[in-house]
Amino acid sequence: MKDIMDIKEVKDIKKLESEYDLQKASLLERKLRLMIDENPDLNPICKKLRDLIKDYEDKEWSDLECVSDSKVEKLEKAENIINYEQQFINKRKESIRKKLKEFEMTQQELGVLLEHPKSYMSELINGVSQFTMKDLVIIHRIFGISLNTLISTYLPSETSDRVKESIKNLNNPKLRLKKKEFAEK
Repeated sequence: MKDIMDIKEVKDIKKLESEYDLQKASLLERKLRLMIDENPDLNPICKKLRDLIKDYEDKEWSDLECVSDSKVEKLEKAENIINYEQQFINKRKESIRKKLKEFEMTQQELGVLLEHPKSYMSELINGVSQFTMKDLVIIHRIFGISLNTLISTYLPSETSDRVKESIKNLNNPKLRLKKKEFAEK
């Protein structure tokens, strides 16, 4: 499941492709369920996620006799990545909320600065939709929150592998990919 910039993109997802997709969809569905009272328009998106999850689980996990150790390892790796991503989002959310309190501002007032409606600000703060780079730079410049706190620097494993291969091909011993974070998709 590609990184979703706006949860309305969920309608375009035909099926979940991997354990990572399953974990990401499950987390997103749980978050949306908590937000439905505030924004009932999220109901169809939540239902679509539940359908995608059910279809994937029926296909991949219905016969437990056929579940390989490799499949379980992929599930555990996906869970670890999702947990890491969630920790990052929670740390960013706490940092932004702390600064809002310090500046005696509401989330809605931050939305005015970023030109986003109140309901969308809730999606951004909770990691349901993604901040744009412009949003994060504005937050950094107004509140002084470190960019390392606002922007995750992990790389998906396919990107990391491609960069490592390119570095190897360049044959420059000064180049290397620093492994700052464990999360790889």
